[in-house]
Amino acid sequence: MVNSLSHNKEIKKGLYLVPTPIGNLGDITFRSVEILKKSDVILCEDTRVSRRLLEKYQINTKLISNHKFNEIKNLKKIIDLLEDGQIISLISDAGTPGISDPGAVLVKECVKKKIDIIPMPGPSAVTTAVSISGFSDKYLFYGFFPEKKKNFKK
Repeated sequence: MVNSLSHNKEIKKGLYLVPTPIGNLGDITFRSVEILKKSDVILCEDTRVSRRLLEKYQINTKLISNHKFNEIKNLKKIIDLLEDGQIISLISDAGTPGISDPGAVLVKECVKKKIDIIPMPGPSAVTTAVSISGFSDKYLFYGFFPEKKKNFKK
């Protein structure tokens, strides 16, 4: 028996954390594309970046910009939509939202309010790097380096 979203018209209500490709737009999963198409709203870091991906897969879902400068301001509006039974997907520009990208504030509020959070598997910079590193099965991920050289501590 094939377990596919296309066989299920209904998907669970809540917040979907949908990872996006880290370079090649073809790296998104089929399930992620289906979830994004069935979402009522997609929260994205940068609408210009997200539109490229969404246009490639003919996803016409409404976008709401949600980045580090407005995620606290957006919080009540998004929680209200979730509590009203909306299906909301959160994506970042590349990789998994909430890991060095906006999303942690929303996830914490959803946990507090007992709103379902559904994580999706997909591209990960950390596991991709570890897979080719030659490391043993143990590693520690402590975050990403700062974007600007001036932010490095000496």
